[in-house]
Amino acid sequence: MARNNRTLVPQAKQGLNNLKQESAKEVGVNLKQGYNGDLTSRENGSVGGNMVKKMIQSYEDGLK
Repeated sequence: MARNNRTLVPQAKQGLNNLKQESAKEVGVNLKQGYNGDLTSRENGSVGGNMVKKMIQSYEDGLK
């Protein structure tokens, strides 16, 4: 199975990493630099869900 986990806009990679760290802090998940395979699916999902929530909110704010 091919991995499709790539950043579509390479210039946005640092911004996405900052968003991930900020989201993890907000939901109380301790992310380390590099490998985070010891996190549960629930912890990873809460970070990703919070990131999506923030991106949608940012887009909606831009529409106003």
